[in-house]
Amino acid sequence: METQQEKGAVFRALHSGEPFVIPNPWNPGDARMFAALGFKALATTSAGFAFTLGRLDGHVSLEEVARHTEALDQATDLPVSVDLENGYGPDPMNAAEAITRVARAGAVGGSIEDWDPSGHIYERNHAAERIAAAAEAAHALPFPFILTARAENLIRDNPDLDDTIARLQAYEEAGADVLYAPGLRSAADIRAVCEAVAKPVNILAMPGFTMVEAVEAGAHRISVGGRLGLVGVDAIAKAARAILDEGDFSLQDVRLPLKEWLANPSR
Repeated sequence: METQQEKGAVFRALHSGEPFVIPNPWNPGDARMFAALGFKALATTSAGFAFTLGRLDGHVSLEEVARHTEALDQATDLPVSVDLENGYGPDPMNAAEAITRVARAGAVGGSIEDWDPSGHIYERNHAAERIAAAAEAAHALPFPFILTARAENLIRDNPDLDDTIARLQAYEEAGADVLYAPGLRSAADIRAVCEAVAKPVNILAMPGFTMVEAVEAGAHRISVGGRLGLVGVDAIAKAARAILDEGDFSLQDVRLPLKEWLANPSR
């Protein structure tokens, strides 16, 4: 198995190479499937992991996330980055502690957002202080660790692109390695963000544009968030509904190469 130093080096190199897609596994089985399919890195999804516990997004503890991180890290040789929501607390030290905790669990990347679960976006200077603390913790680790700073405006009912860009610029100055504004829906908006910052930009894959369009607009990393897993949940719900309502078992007629995907045992 790759060491954390090696995984960190691979993950950092990905951010200086060709643009890439980073899928978001909900569990170790997903992780191993994505590795077998040829993806180069993995990122957790807070919403997807919460679903596996029967909860809504935002209702999982840092310790639960750390255990989830360890399970995903041990499932494959791929680098793992962790969705750390707001760092599980409003203060800069909370963000720093979240980075340190998942690093101990095997992660070589993590994201901190500027949305508080109580229902508000942090004031910009305070948000930047939180990123600065997270960056200090990330860059003090004895292996490469990629810190992603997230500006949540666009998915939190505040479609202010100018403020989003100003926030990302502040987070870049605070030490973030990657900048992320989930909710960008057009090539023009992606381009505006990418041209305003120097660090690699991560975007959330949306049905309205393609990988080619995103890359041409300047995006370097494209994540799918919880949406890819929801495709599977939707398929299960449809098959279950057909059984319950119609006694129809036909939607279960699938064949998957599980032996291929799960061929290499985890640690």
